[in-house]
Amino acid sequence: MGKKNSTFKNIMVTLGCTVFAGVYALGGGYAAYKLLGGDTDSTQPAWLDRVEIRVDEKDAGSGVTEASNNHLFDFGRVPQKPRFEEKEEETETTDEEETEELDTESALETETASETEEDSEEESESDLASEEEESEEESESDSKTKKPDKKKKPVEVEQVQVLEQDEKELAVLADVSAVARTAMPCVVSITNEYTAYDYWYDEEYDERANGSGIVVAQSSEELLIVTNYHVIQDNNNLYVQFIDDREAMAYVKGTSPENDLAIVSVFLDDMSDKTLKSISIAALGDSDSLQVGEPAIAIGNSLGYGQSVTTGVISALNRNVFADDPEMNNQGYLIQTDAAINPGNSGGALLNVKGEVVGINSSKIADYVIEGMGYAIPISTAKPIIEELMLKETRKKVPAQERAFLGVAGTDVIEEATARYEMPEGVFVTNVLEDTAAEKAGIQKGDIITYIDGERITGMDELQGLLEYYAGDTEVEVVLMRPNNGEYKERTIEVMLEYKED
Repeated sequence: MGKKNSTFKNIMVTLGCTVFAGVYALGGGYAAYKLLGGDTDSTQPAWLDRVEIRVDEKDAGSGVTEASNNHLFDFGRVPQKPRFEEKEEETETTDEEETEELDTESALETETASETEEDSEEESESDLASEEEESEEESESDSKTKKPDKKKKPVEVEQVQVLEQDEKELAVLADVSAVARTAMPCVVSITNEYTAYDYWYDEEYDERANGSGIVVAQSSEELLIVTNYHVIQDNNNLYVQFIDDREAMAYVKGTSPENDLAIVSVFLDDMSDKTLKSISIAALGDSDSLQVGEPAIAIGNSLGYGQSVTTGVISALNRNVFADDPEMNNQGYLIQTDAAINPGNSGGALLNVKGEVVGINSSKIADYVIEGMGYAIPISTAKPIIEELMLKETRKKVPAQERAFLGVAGTDVIEEATARYEMPEGVFVTNVLEDTAAEKAGIQKGDIITYIDGERITGMDELQGLLEYYAGDTEVEVVLMRPNNGEYKERTIEVMLEYKED
């Protein structure tokens, strides 16, 4: 009897635990569902969230629609739209009426276009029905899209008018052979032999530099060539090579360092008749009439390899690329061109389409980030300087035993002294030798020599180089600056140069 009671008791305990566990599990699930926001009253299955529900317009007010399986679902009387339209609702802007109208118009136009395309496809089956549908759709779209025009009509941009130009001008950048044939005989190559100094080894050595020039005039004795001053600066010997590759000795006639211009001459006796017949004198044009964008042609001794031709346009006028250099600040009138101007082109010709010289190629900005920026001195500005320099006497270096001697010791006026003490640039006289031409003329210690015979003197080397062209017993005009009560006053004196005593 005791055993039966014990068995029955165990069965009842097991059933009770099972029922309790089931109730506990249901209660826990219910609590978790409520905490997660579940709705126990809803009989909506979980997969319904992934079903896309379409609502008819007639049922939108009641919020009721019929699914494909004929079950009715209540959505709290909130009009339901397909999910693919929700993103469109987010991007729509309802603040401005004009934006809605424009969107409506574009949608109607798109719908009309699509309907027209469908009608065109159906036309092969039923032409008459197609025409009727098109007429109905057009009338319907017109009634929808017609509205008062509230916007101002935009201004129409004018069409570019094509310029009527001469055929030669239009073709000049493609073919400059005619201009080259005309102008190359007046352009020459110039070689400057000078003495360079090696500071590392503390010794002097002979060096060569290359440039170009333009034949501008001929006298009864010599041929005159214009070039840049820096092309012939500090030369020991100058050589000019003509278009027939023949070479002749050249001499400095006049220089204008502040304008970077110089005139050199070649005596006709040093030239053959064949060379004289092969060259020509340049035609000088009018640089004042230049316009930005017109063609430009550069001819010169590029890199010392001989005459070459490059083309481009006039990029800009009146450029100042030496604003920070007081010596070269007068060149604030330069012509800028994108025609290639490389070392050796300096002193060469910048031409227009007629073959006239409109500029003298002067310099090029050389930098790895800059390309196509060459400069030329306008010929209209250079003309009066050229005419003045051509009137000077051609100088030849005289033999060493016949050279003149001034009789001064001096040093260069450095830039720091110019800025701090307002001293003029030139040769500062540190000593005047006794019984020399300088002492006899009245040159004193402390004077600053600035010009000799109209040639600008900026240092002792220039002074000594200039005296190589003068023989003893030659009278020269010397311009110097003399201190007077803290200021420098200009004085001009005549000096009779003497022979240097051994």
